[in-house]
Amino acid sequence: MAQRSIALGEIKAETAFVFCNREPGEAKESDLFLKLVESYGVPLICFSSSSFKAQKGAHWRIGYDREVMKRLKGFDVDLCVLAGYMLIVSEEMCRKYNMINLHPAAPGGPSGTWQEVIWQLIDNQAQETGVMMHLVTPELDEGPPATYCTFPIRGKPFDKYWAEIAGRPLEEIKREQGESNRLFKTIRQHGLAREFPLIIATLKAFSQGRVKIKEGNVVDADGKAIKGYNLTEEIDRVVKKG
Repeated sequence: MAQRSIALGEIKAETAFVFCNREPGEAKESDLFLKLVESYGVPLICFSSSSFKAQKGAHWRIGYDREVMKRLKGFDVDLCVLAGYMLIVSEEMCRKYNMINLHPAAPGGPSGTWQEVIWQLIDNQAQETGVMMHLVTPELDEGPPATYCTFPIRGKPFDKYWAEIAGRPLEEIKREQGESNRLFKTIRQHGLAREFPLIIATLKAFSQGRVKIKEGNVVDADGKAIKGYNLTEEIDRVVKKG
């Protein structure tokens, strides 16, 4: 959560609520997160998507979002941030809220889970990758970029790991090493180091008016449409500080 940056005045905003599609007792990791939210005194709404799905069957998805919107009805928010929210949001909810979501690739990069993204980067012998926050649309990972950062996956320390797999078929690497492959692990390490800093930097940029959402488009401080706000330099400074 961004409560520390909000308390320090770096993010000129407040957290109106936190919504979780798990309820206490469903998973150890989410239970720790829910306790953290409660420690900040932020309103917390839990509504189990797995339980709702079990009750409603195959056509549960739109009904779930409608129930979520009922539970959030009393909150007035300018921007919703999805982090670790693994459900595809319905068109109804996309129309109601301005939402941004974290995706582990640069604009124009691979779609899918972070694992799928990394394998595609390796398969394509990519030169760079990145992390972005994009507007949420009903089409998975297809919303326009809001903010992003990029980083090279060539040079140190990557080149020696590229050399280790040179000429080898991707399926062979997956079968023999999987996610323990050293190039795979190094790309993940460098991407993961940028994810939380990008979320914080994005919230700062929105709260300061450097980037905005207007009628479903991402615009700069002057209201000019942009293809994402580049935060690479800001994120690199944070990563270098460790």
